[in-house]
Amino acid sequence: MEIIYEQLRNFPFVTLFLSLGLGFLLGKFKIGKFQLGGIAGTLIVGVILGQVGGIHINEEIQNIFFALFIFMVGYLGGPQFFASLKPSAIKYLIAAFGMTLLGLLTVLGLSLLAGLDAGLAAGLAAGGLTQSAIIGTAGDAINHLGLSANAANDMKTNVAVGYSITYIFGSIGPILMVSLVAIVMKWDLRKEAIALAIKMGGSGELGEGQFKPLSRISTRAYKVNKNSEFLGKTIADLEKKFNSDLTVEKHLKGSKSIDPNSSTVIELENILLISGLVSAFAKVENTIGEEISEFGENIDFTEEVRSIFITNKKIHGLTLKQLHDKATLSQRHGIYVSGISRMNRGLPVLDGTELHVGDELALVGRKKDLDRVQKIIGYKAPSITKTEFVTFGLGMVAGFLIGEIGFSINGTDISLGSGLGCLISGLIMGFYRTKHPKIGSINTGAANFLQSFGLAVFVAVVGLNAGQPALLAIKQHGITLLLLGVVVTMLPMIIQLFINYKIFKIKNPIEALGVMTGSRSANPGFAALLEKTGNSTATPTFTMTYAVANIFLTLWGPVIVAIIAH
Repeated sequence: MEIIYEQLRNFPFVTLFLSLGLGFLLGKFKIGKFQLGGIAGTLIVGVILGQVGGIHINEEIQNIFFALFIFMVGYLGGPQFFASLKPSAIKYLIAAFGMTLLGLLTVLGLSLLAGLDAGLAAGLAAGGLTQSAIIGTAGDAINHLGLSANAANDMKTNVAVGYSITYIFGSIGPILMVSLVAIVMKWDLRKEAIALAIKMGGSGELGEGQFKPLSRISTRAYKVNKNSEFLGKTIADLEKKFNSDLTVEKHLKGSKSIDPNSSTVIELENILLISGLVSAFAKVENTIGEEISEFGENIDFTEEVRSIFITNKKIHGLTLKQLHDKATLSQRHGIYVSGISRMNRGLPVLDGTELHVGDELALVGRKKDLDRVQKIIGYKAPSITKTEFVTFGLGMVAGFLIGEIGFSINGTDISLGSGLGCLISGLIMGFYRTKHPKIGSINTGAANFLQSFGLAVFVAVVGLNAGQPALLAIKQHGITLLLLGVVVTMLPMIIQLFINYKIFKIKNPIEALGVMTGSRSANPGFAALLEKTGNSTATPTFTMTYAVANIFLTLWGPVIVAIIAH
């Protein structure tokens, strides 16, 4: 066994990646609806491997990876965060901020009553409020308290301890709240979700999977017969009849295939290849002709699915139907929305879905039509192989420089730290790219990877460096922290849910629970809500409040350290 221990000490980076692999493996196991998740699993495995002793990884490594993580949090969340700052969303924004503030006050009050040090208090916040970023921002603040190296390390170890003890119930609590609130309020969440979908322009019975492109867009072929309503009329007449929800893509005359224009006349025996919304095809019946499945070979007909980010301010706040009606027939000719994504979460593709700057639209159509509409809406999502490293590098530099800005809380001088600095820089860069889409583009997939990988490496290093003192702290404070964590998790949700219902009049069950889980940055709770609703109608309110909660909960790390340490 000692041979294995020696290898772990001699090759710390092997131990680091072993923590990642085993941590994410541990995070995959589910008990009922609860799943630990890779980040918490990595921290736990890191603490366990750290018991070997003698394993140390340079702290600069964890700082760099945390900076990458937090920069990407800001970069990806910036467009939605600033887009949500509008009058119609003010009650949701206040509700989200209120939840984070209640969380902060609860942590501070309980920490002072229980006599916790700044590290345990920050860990209590990180785990009880399930905001892993607090570990990093609190660690930055501890570095500026003027403590000895040993004292600072002990306090940062306590941050990891507090997080690891309280995180599990911090994740379970919102799941329980979704179920408990529905029972107490006698809400049928599936029924309410169907009603909200109908209100937004859906059929009501569609589940989440049925909002996907295959159930929305289709291409069919019709052979014009003598009973056709459009015999002798033009392509423009046909498309106008169906309000451009159908587009004639190809026109076959015998063996000849042509690209039709608006003045092309429809003749007997012509075959028309038509793309459009399934809902529009339902109105066709026999008006065009006989639907056929065989129409010859070697037809040059291809379409494209293109992801386009919205940057046009005139689109912000419009529903999908309002955007459809506002566009001219020529502007929306041949273009169909197959998907909407906000902060990497799919929204229902319904008439009542509201669009925001920063949303990603999946559009289906021919290249020439997509090129035309792209200029109106925004810009094409970056290639999976391209990232603007100039902007990325300068953004990180700006973040580290912003982190050097200092201020005072209760007589304690602290600086923002690289964590908060990179968060602010990321927010600015993310917002800036919506204004100038050709500058500052970082591929979304790459940004998501850096966000996840950066946080995973950071918590692994924290766990490994914590080592044996972490186990002693768990034995000493375990039960106390566990109970305090339950209060930190549940109390803010109960109070804020009451405030939202009574004062802000957020009474729609789906919106109320979407706000609750988003304001707590509670991904497991939101997953439980999606399971009960059976569709994605809760996603808009969740993403809006989630963006606000992510920012402010991260900011509370230095605040907690400064107040408790003082």
